[in-house]
Amino acid sequence: MKIRQNVRHWAAKQALTAPVVSGYVNDKLVNIHTGVFLDRAEEVHREQRRQHLDDFFDATMDTYVAALEDGYPEAEAREITHAQANFDFYNHGWTEMMEFPADEIEDHYERYGKFFEQYDITIDDPLGEFRPADGIAEAPSTPEKLDNPEHPHAEGGFADDVYVETGDGEVLVGGGEEPEEVDVTDAPGVPEDADETDA
Repeated sequence: MKIRQNVRHWAAKQALTAPVVSGYVNDKLVNIHTGVFLDRAEEVHREQRRQHLDDFFDATMDTYVAALEDGYPEAEAREITHAQANFDFYNHGWTEMMEFPADEIEDHYERYGKFFEQYDITIDDPLGEFRPADGIAEAPSTPEKLDNPEHPHAEGGFADDVYVETGDGEVLVGGGEEPEEVDVTDAPGVPEDADETDA
């Protein structure tokens, strides 16, 4: 898959694993992701899907942190969560929201098979052990779209590795090096006056 990586992503990584500010960043990232993917849906379906996506993306924040703790680089940890989302979109027939074509789903699953199996994640159950105990909101499916899927926002041909587009447009295989100094206030949702030492 091809994803972006810039200072905000590095700051978000630091913030999601830090006390106090992690909650701010989690909520903001959920809002951002829900908004981005709802914009790809037909207007008639957007509100029907909003709560489902909020719940789903909130759960994937836990996946992201677990992947980091398991030693995956930032780009791969984030790609894992995007793969989860695309499995969910596929299961619902929301092909217009997918980031890679449906025929690459198995490839993306197999690349992270070890991680997915560890947490009981499957294509049919994209959250596995990260599914909240009280579940996530349901949303109507559009299975008819799977008969002749259209992927206006998908980029095929990037299923063999994680490809990262940097801020200057350069595409790197595997992602960039984490900066030595990262300011968590650069992460989405962190208040400028946030103090990590406050409990």
